[in-house]
Amino acid sequence: MRAGSINQAVESELARIRERSFGGGSPPGLGGNGGRNKDGGDWKRELIDTEEQNSEKSRVITWVVLLVVLMTFGGLIGAYIVIATNKVLEWQPFSLPVAVWISTALIIVSSLTFYFGHRAILHNDEPRIRKYLVATTALGGMFIASQLISWIALASRGLYVQGNPYAGFFYILTAIHAVHVLGGIIAPGVVVLRAWYVTGNETETTYRQRLSTAVSWYWHFMGAIWIVLFLLLGFWR
Repeated sequence: MRAGSINQAVESELARIRERSFGGGSPPGLGGNGGRNKDGGDWKRELIDTEEQNSEKSRVITWVVLLVVLMTFGGLIGAYIVIATNKVLEWQPFSLPVAVWISTALIIVSSLTFYFGHRAILHNDEPRIRKYLVATTALGGMFIASQLISWIALASRGLYVQGNPYAGFFYILTAIHAVHVLGGIIAPGVVVLRAWYVTGNETETTYRQRLSTAVSWYWHFMGAIWIVLFLLLGFWR
């Protein structure tokens, strides 16, 4: 069989496959009718629409998580204010451990580093992305460590959950917040990995920017929650 006959047979078979799979059009990026399907839709546009839908889902999920966190802390803070206002006999406030002040400084600085890291992601500044996001992750870990130190300091003073509602609220509020921060540390870690092994792909860059935006909402929100807890425990007693 001649080479020309072979080529014609191959082209004929490809045409039949394309007809069955794409309705006579060409798959994305393979020419033919310009990347349009049998209904005249743009394949690239469809892919972009899918990305936008996934991005919208991520934003919705993030807002739902933030709403749940807000409701959780809102209920606890409301109960704290009611009991603190009633001044029951068992309510015995105490001075906050030094580690709590350190925790406050750490989470404020971590919000700043994540802010600069997020801006670097939006501008594709790879060295600054890595520097600021690694710093944010490290500061988050230091925040958790400072929380553990504060609990150890209270235990050494004989202050536990039982017997003193103020101490009970301190442990509960700070522990729940620490758990949420611990979960939040994982998210910047994922962004750090994507920043470290950057591929230069446009889709990957867009995804990284959207992921960073969602994580920034969560991280700054947890920072704001901590400031409220700090002011509440330190000055509304």
